Amino acid sequence: MKLIILVFLGLLLTVALVTAQNSDDFNDAVARGRPPYSCPGNCGGEHTCHIKDNKCTCYDHGHYREVYLVFKCINSWVDCGRTYTQYDVTIVNPTDCNILDIYIGYDYTFRLRDSSSLWNMVRISPGILTLPNYQQSINAHASYTFGFIIEGNRQPNLSILYIRF
Repeated sequence: MKLIILVFLGLLLTVALVTAQNSDDFNDAVARGRPPYSCPGNCGGEHTCHIKDNKCTCYDHGHYREVYLVFKCINSWVDCGRTYTQYDVTIVNPTDCNILDIYIGYDYTFRLRDSSSLWNMVRISPGILTLPNYQQSINAHASYTFGFIIEGNRQPNLSILYIRF
C-alpha cells in the first residue's frame, strides 16, 4: 500500500513539474515578445498589431485611434490601511467592422486586489487581457465594458496590443 501511495505521489509531482515548466515556457515567451497571438506583420512589443481584411498594419502604442479605451473611476476606498480603486473600462468600436479578437496589455500599475477583482475580461498571461469565451466579438458601432479593482488609486496603463476585424 505504501508503495502505491509513493508511486502515485511521484506521478503527481511529475505532472506538477511538467505543467509548471510549460507555464514558465509560455510566460517566458510572452516576456521575450512572443505574445499568445500571431501577428503576420511581426509588429513587436512596442506596436499595436491591427489586422483587417487579412492585412496587417503596425502602429506605435498610443497612436492607434480607430478603436479606443475609455476609463471610468467608479469608487476609491481605504480598507485596513490600503487604498483600492474600482474602474470600468469601455472598449469602443466606432468602426463598420466587428472586432473578432482583441488583446489588451498592461504593466505593473495593474495590481488587482485579488483573483476575483477582474470581470468581463480574462487574464491569459502576465501582461495580457482578452475577451472571455462568452463574448465572441464586439460588434461594429458598439462597445464592451469590463471592470476591475486595483490596489492604489492611480489609473493603470492599458493599451491595445492586437486587434483583428
